[in-house]
Amino acid sequence: MSRDSATVSNNMRKIHSKDTSIELLLRKALWHKGYRYRKNYKALPGSPDIVLTKYKIAIFCDSEFFHGKDWEILKLRLEKGKNPDFWIKKIERNRNRDYENDKKLLFLGYTVLHFWGQDISKHTDECLQAIEEAIWDTKFSDTTTDYDISEE
Repeated sequence: MSRDSATVSNNMRKIHSKDTSIELLLRKALWHKGYRYRKNYKALPGSPDIVLTKYKIAIFCDSEFFHGKDWEILKLRLEKGKNPDFWIKKIERNRNRDYENDKKLLFLGYTVLHFWGQDISKHTDECLQAIEEAIWDTKFSDTTTDYDISEE
């Protein structure tokens, strides 16, 4: 599928880094359960999408594309597309930055949770359950966990 630069530019303009649909969905579910949080908390490395400060839990709502889910497969697809050098470097930087921010948050005593967008959209209850398990676990130890709820 060939797209002109105006179409691509228009599509990219619609992609937001804050208040995405997956963030709103997870935040609404947390609020409904009675959990209070900070959003896009700039006081912490990586400005986590959601922070449960009471429990020292940082939550990231990661889009599959920009955070490189199934990276080796995605990378092969990108190599065949338009502007592969740009996209591969961009996503690799994102993945490295995510890793570095996770290390910094761990050092600060935070539990770090990452959820893929599709998991939040399709399995919100399971994401909430994972967060509640992390809340329970923070009473006993510090952890970093990647929750991949998808039924692959």
